[in-house]
Amino acid sequence: MELKDKLMSSYLAFEEQVDLENDIHEVRNKAIKFFEQTGFPTKKEEAWKYTSLNSILKEDYSIFPKKEDAIDYKDIKKYLIHDIDTYTIVFVDGIYSSHLSRTTHDKLDACLMSSALDKEKYKPIIDKYFNKIVPEDSMSSLNTAFAKEGAYIRIPKNVVAEKPIQIMNFFTSNEAALMVQPRNLIIAEEGAHVQIIERHQSLTDHPVLTNSVTEVYVGKNADVDYYKIQNDRITSSLIDNTFIKQERDSRCSMHTFSLGGKITRNNLKFYQHGENCDSVLKGVTILEDKQHVDHNTLVHHTFPNCESHQDYKGIFSEKSVGVFNGSVLVDRLAQKTNAFQSNNNILIDDTATCNSKPQLEIFADDVKCSHGCTIGQLDNEALYYLRSRGIPKKEARALLMFAFANKVLSSVKIPEIKKRITKQIALKLGVELGFNL
Repeated sequence: MELKDKLMSSYLAFEEQVDLENDIHEVRNKAIKFFEQTGFPTKKEEAWKYTSLNSILKEDYSIFPKKEDAIDYKDIKKYLIHDIDTYTIVFVDGIYSSHLSRTTHDKLDACLMSSALDKEKYKPIIDKYFNKIVPEDSMSSLNTAFAKEGAYIRIPKNVVAEKPIQIMNFFTSNEAALMVQPRNLIIAEEGAHVQIIERHQSLTDHPVLTNSVTEVYVGKNADVDYYKIQNDRITSSLIDNTFIKQERDSRCSMHTFSLGGKITRNNLKFYQHGENCDSVLKGVTILEDKQHVDHNTLVHHTFPNCESHQDYKGIFSEKSVGVFNGSVLVDRLAQKTNAFQSNNNILIDDTATCNSKPQLEIFADDVKCSHGCTIGQLDNEALYYLRSRGIPKKEARALLMFAFANKVLSSVKIPEIKKRITKQIALKLGVELGFNL
């Protein structure tokens, strides 16, 4: 049975598990009908021109895990940011793990999506925010149809979250092949501040396909600082759909570190709905073997006096493939917009591939917008300079590549994240850099 047919039949079984009287049921039904009509995206679509899902759709995935596989803290400790105190929401094979999590309802909500969808006290929030900024596309609609579990985070007005919040998804060998569809809803109300860390990590070599959707609402004068760490096994693939709506005077930054996995697709869309919004999108991609990462970004400027900054760095070796398709859309009323977009890439081997397509679509006449991309190799003169100072070739190349990526790391606000990513980059480059940041 093809995966699409299996998902359609699984939806009927899914309906038996959820409350059919819930308002969300109609949203799910509409979403599954759209997916039935469109199916999985193909390379015939412009947005998916350089990324084919065919190789990962052939697996016989289990749609619903049979049970939670018991894992201990020691099994996942190295994947957590354990150097600092955090709230932690942990899912194992798509099922909430209470003994590994540290949730809270004290001053803020960091808990489960399933509770928010089912409990009456959350209904006003769900009615106001759930699925309101998710576009009608096949993968997002598929997630919406099966939306049940994930992280629900709400930071009330003028509350500053004292600890970062980690959303961790782990996958075990319980199933021969597993497909999961986490659904996250994050709301930072007026004047709220929060830092969030998200990771999807397989603990097995069994095939895993994750189709995730995250909605982020950033209220007036709120600040959301978000980090995605993607460093999974070659048998795991991730389709990450993140949609962000900003109100006036708000700031939202999204750092994406894509360091491993079979196929990773990051759909990241920012929608600015007020003056003086500031949107930051930054990413570092380091790939090897036959790994594939596709960044598809959009910043939609609809109000005047707003800013956006996109800066993505890629390093590709062996037969890896990198894709960057970034868009900046400036509406006619969005005067005084300041938008910057940059995508720079290094190809280590002749067999590596990079496809870059930065785009500006501007309908306002008083703006400051720029974009550009580079695809090349390491600077031989810089390499010669380092080697002439007694640095071996391997270390010299690694230092140049680290310096290339470091511009993105410089804006990371959590020191422990910066230190962790620095070490992971050094590991990917195969050297000991000999210093910490």
